Amino acid sequence: METLVRELKEHLIRELNLEDITPEDIDSKAPLFGDEGLGLDSIDALEIILILEKNYGIKLQNSAEAKPVFYSVETLAEYISKNRR
Repeated sequence: METLVRELKEHLIRELNLEDITPEDIDSKAPLFGDEGLGLDSIDALEIILILEKNYGIKLQNSAEAKPVFYSVETLAEYISKNRR
C-alpha cells in the first residue's frame, strides 16, 4: 500500500502541476479538496478521474461514488487497490 500511495502522490504532483511540492509534503490522510490539505478544485477532480482511468483501469460509475473515494490520497489508494484492473 505504501508504494501505491507514493505512486499516487507522484501522479498528482505531475498531472496537477503541483509545483514546489514533493510526495513527502502531501499528508496521505489530509483532505484533497477544500481549504485544508491540497485545496484542489473540480477541475483537479477531472484530472484525478483521468489518472484513475489511464493508470489503473478504473472508471467511476457516478459522481456520488467519487466523493468519499476522493477524500484523501489514502482513500484513493484503498479504492484503487480494491478495484484495479
